[in-house]
Order: sequence, then structure tokens, then C-alpha cells
Amino acid sequence: MAGNGAAARGGGGRGVVISDDWPGYSLDLFTYPQHYYGDLEYVLIPHGIIVDRTERLAKDIMQDIGDNDIVVLCVLKGGYKFCADLVEHIKNLSRNSERFISMKVDFVRLKSYHNDQSMQDMQIMGEDDLSKLTGKNVLIVEDIVGTGRTMKVLLNHIEKYNPKMIKVASLLVKRTSWPDGYRPDYYGFEIPDLFVVGYALDYNEYFRDLNHICVINDRGKAKYRV
Repeated sequence: MAGNGAAARGGGGRGVVISDDWPGYSLDLFTYPQHYYGDLEYVLIPHGIIVDRTERLAKDIMQDIGDNDIVVLCVLKGGYKFCADLVEHIKNLSRNSERFISMKVDFVRLKSYHNDQSMQDMQIMGEDDLSKLTGKNVLIVEDIVGTGRTMKVLLNHIEKYNPKMIKVASLLVKRTSWPDGYRPDYYGFEIPDLFVVGYALDYNEYFRDLNHICVINDRGKAKYRV
């Protein structure tokens, strides 16, 4: 995602920064499901770059919290693909390392969007008994952090169970989150304030089967609105 000036950059422990003027990639350069033809503006982050960046995040997590038993708390539904890939990378690194991470994966589901609008109230749905997090090292894996409100509610909820440590890994961070002062411990890409779909991020349950992260267009929003 270089090219076009300083469209993407990284460093200082931050994610890859995608600037507001980054034009993205033409859809014609990639394959994607035919049933979404006409519903997307452009590819923001191709699948291959997501995979490579996730592998690096796994390495960073291993360096920070290796030699620990970790409970990975995957935020459904959007986080499942990133979580599965991240856990697989950590397992591979752990196998080939003197440090060994023992991981258990659990799930929590949040609902905070209606169509493309964030709702004030967040619901924690279908949660198991989170008391098993007491005294544990918890890694929350999320697909995207926007204002940070949702994550703060979840963190406050989990902290009631007195885990030993909580870290947050998010594939994406929207720049809208800075005013609230919340930033995950690990994140893949800092993106402009766009509504994105693909790689399990959805719009009303559509686009989860799209491998790339793309920007949805107005036709797509109207077509799948509920």
C-alpha cells in the first residue's frame, strides 16, 4: 500500500496507517464474489496484506505475552476470521519457539450497529459465564474499533471478573477513536472514517464471504438495508 505518496505508513508500535486521501485499489485488479458486483467502491486492503500484517501482530503478541496461558476472547461475528488467523499464526510461532503459549478460545457477541449507524447502547449477547476469566490472561480479539465506546463497555464488563491481564488486538482502528482516547494494544491498520466490509466484517450480515476489506457504495447500502 505504498505508492501514491505516503498513503500508508507504519512505525513506533502503531499499525499501518492508511491516509484519508488513499484511493484504494481498483476492484478489477482482484477476484471477489460475483454477487457483490456493483455494490463496492474499491478494495481498501487486499487479503494478502491482511494475512501478512496478522502474522506480524502474532509475533508481537508472542514477544509480549509468551510463556503465559491465554484465554482468547473473540468478539463475534466480525472478529472470527481475524481471530482464527491470528490464533493460527501464534500457534505456528509457538511450535517453532522456545516459548510456548497455551491458548483457549472463547466467544462473546456484541451488537452496536443498525445498518451503518452506531447505536448508543451496546448489547452483550449470548455470553457464557465470564467468571472463568478470573485470574486469567485475556486477549480480546476484535475486528474494528471505531469510537472506542463499545470496547470500553466490554472492558469494564470483563474487569468485574478480575482477570490477571487484559490485552486487546483489533484488525482495524478508525481514526474516529482518537477523541475518546482509546487505542487497542495491538492493531493491524489505522483507517479513515469509512464503512468497510469483507474479511468477516458485515453490512447486515452480507459481505462476510468477501476476502478483501472493501468500501461499500451507496447502491450496496441501499440493496442490503434492513
